[in-house]
Amino acid sequence: MIGLIGAMDIEVRRIKALLTDTKTESISGVEFVTGRCGNKEVVVAKCGVGKVFAALCAEAMIMKYHPELIVNVGVAGCLCDNLKIGDIVIACNAVQYDMDTTQLGDPIGMLSDINITYIPADEHISEVLQRSVESVGIDYKKGTIATGDRFVSDDAVKRFITDTFGAKACEMEGGAIAHVCYVNKVPFGILRAMSDGADNGANMDFTTFTQMAAANSTKVIEKFLSLI
Repeated sequence: MIGLIGAMDIEVRRIKALLTDTKTESISGVEFVTGRCGNKEVVVAKCGVGKVFAALCAEAMIMKYHPELIVNVGVAGCLCDNLKIGDIVIACNAVQYDMDTTQLGDPIGMLSDINITYIPADEHISEVLQRSVESVGIDYKKGTIATGDRFVSDDAVKRFITDTFGAKACEMEGGAIAHVCYVNKVPFGILRAMSDGADNGANMDFTTFTQMAAANSTKVIEKFLSLI
């Protein structure tokens, strides 16, 4: 069983359409769709926006469906100068940039109790995602994806995230899904297509380009399901 999680309907609608023999179930207000894509069993969920919804969805998916792996898919703000709208970032690791207990002597971004800042993505999943992106001919980078409960549309915040964590993309769910997968020992990956520049014009770009970016991420996931 392969688990796929996106925050918004536009990020998972096309993925659900790839499935046959579907069944829908609601758990904690999250709709889970199970089915088959080729010879793979798949469960897809729209978690909702933000870290709490993402964590709730990932935990429910793990407890109910016991996926062998989970991939968070969708769109993100671009923090990398040599990527353009529609290009892809594949996570090597995930960080929660708004986690801050520095006043207690901790490094910024460190997650209490598990005591790490960068949660490593599964190397095999990332490698198959990379081959999938290359197969569909979309430009990409691999690196850190930064998560926080904020839609980043501010040049100063963008600089903070890049300078502090060296991240290539920012979004609102991946780090939370990574956190849940890490404590449950479930391999995970994160694939994000760039919808905006996470800068002062991000709100305009997001509205204009989200559909195209989401379509690119779906192309990659379709290929990924045939390779994994």
